Amino acid sequence: MGWFKNMIMKMLNVMPAPASPITIQEPLSFEATVLRNRIWYRGEPSELDQFFKNTVIDLVSRSRFWAAVPSAKLNIRKMHSGMPSIIVEALADIVISGINTIEVNDETQDAIWQEISEDNKFDKLIKNMIIDTLVTGDGAFKITIDTDLTEYPILEFYSGEKVDYTVKRGRIQEVIFYTDYAANDRNYRLVETFGYGYIRNQLLDERGKEVPLIMVPELAGMQDATFDKSFMMAVPIKFYDSPKWDNRGKSIFDNKTDAFDALDEIISQWIDAIRAGRVQKYIPEDLLPKDPNSGKIMQPNPFDNQFIQLNATFSEDKPGTTTMLQPTINYAAFVESYASAVDMCLQGIISPSTLGMDLKKRDNQVAQREKEKTTLYTRSKIIETLSEVIPMVINTSIKAYNSLKSMAVGGDTEVTLDFGEYAAPDFENRVDTIGKAKLNGIMSVEQCVEQLYGDTWTEEQKAEEVSKLKEEQGLTTVDPPAVNGSDNLPADTTLTGNQDNLPKGE
Repeated sequence: MGWFKNMIMKMLNVMPAPASPITIQEPLSFEATVLRNRIWYRGEPSELDQFFKNTVIDLVSRSRFWAAVPSAKLNIRKMHSGMPSIIVEALADIVISGINTIEVNDETQDAIWQEISEDNKFDKLIKNMIIDTLVTGDGAFKITIDTDLTEYPILEFYSGEKVDYTVKRGRIQEVIFYTDYAANDRNYRLVETFGYGYIRNQLLDERGKEVPLIMVPELAGMQDATFDKSFMMAVPIKFYDSPKWDNRGKSIFDNKTDAFDALDEIISQWIDAIRAGRVQKYIPEDLLPKDPNSGKIMQPNPFDNQFIQLNATFSEDKPGTTTMLQPTINYAAFVESYASAVDMCLQGIISPSTLGMDLKKRDNQVAQREKEKTTLYTRSKIIETLSEVIPMVINTSIKAYNSLKSMAVGGDTEVTLDFGEYAAPDFENRVDTIGKAKLNGIMSVEQCVEQLYGDTWTEEQKAEEVSKLKEEQGLTTVDPPAVNGSDNLPADTTLTGNQDNLPKGE
């Protein structure tokens, strides 16, 4: 077939497309992207305005609402919805509230971990870790030892802008932590490299040149460390993989910049329309309010003294009058635009019902619960990652403690995480569903009680309830009654003939 194709191309004189390279410039670096996501989470309008105006490099970034520069005579009030921080904190609260227990399946190791967890306030650290990872894309736990502060290992979490990785064939070999310091009116950066069996420290000045650690007084006593090569005192984490940068995580804000920008524009335009839609006063010049001290006409104020000047009239029969007009504001259009923009912001991340928002205003309870599936998918992804990372953090902390106490490091200990349910049907709906299953004969009394009360009742309470239900429903098993009092006869007695003539009880 190749000769036939070549013949057709020669007959049609088709020229192959030139293999010219295509150059595409990324608008932001990884560090700038993380900074943008961090500013979205902080939610300060002034910071958003400064960032987007300073990162304009193309027509797309220039056309965004937060990068727009109004004319000198026009003052636009730019408002921020706060939606990014609401999304992240809601997800973090949902996951944290679902953690029932964290158990180490070894009594000795569990006792050590409980002390380490209490010393580091691990519950609060986990919540901050989830928030930072969702915002910046990734991060890592750093486990260090400082006997001047505590006798237990110190757990810290560094978010994505403060960490880097050394990767070999898809496996992380080193985690590099960055910490900035200021001393003697100069800025320094501490670079800590955590690898398997070692920790190396390096201090860099503003030009990136290595300097002695003593240049920063609080780092004067810091030294490199070596320990067992079987583990590394750092645990990286990421919930999603970045499509832009290899071996880095993806923030949930990465694809939502335009949606957040559009939502803020709609809100700002809405508020601006309300401000501009106040009653307009058309006042003749001779009736304008004047300063009682100087006699000059007072300048209009957009809040409490707004008016439009009319030329004075000198007619005797038609004196000047004040006219008041108010424009019509299309609130329905703004509401629809707002709901659509919110939908774009939340798509694929979290359900509006989770945030207490009913954008449709017509959804019943079943529809609201169905919408929670988006939140369930995101929650499941986070829980799946935590189920792998938290045991690694616990085992690494225990190994670090054993190294501090000059004990054998040992292997990994099994860690069990118990997460509760989320958006489960309420009691009324469970009774309705389970009751139908029981009536159809596909569920036992024991399973009905278990599904209804679950972990809220003890095993003794559930067993007592099962016994009561069976007794009320006539399902209790009893011994068969004695026949004509034969139970009172001796064991070797044989009943023959007409037993009705026997005396009772004999």
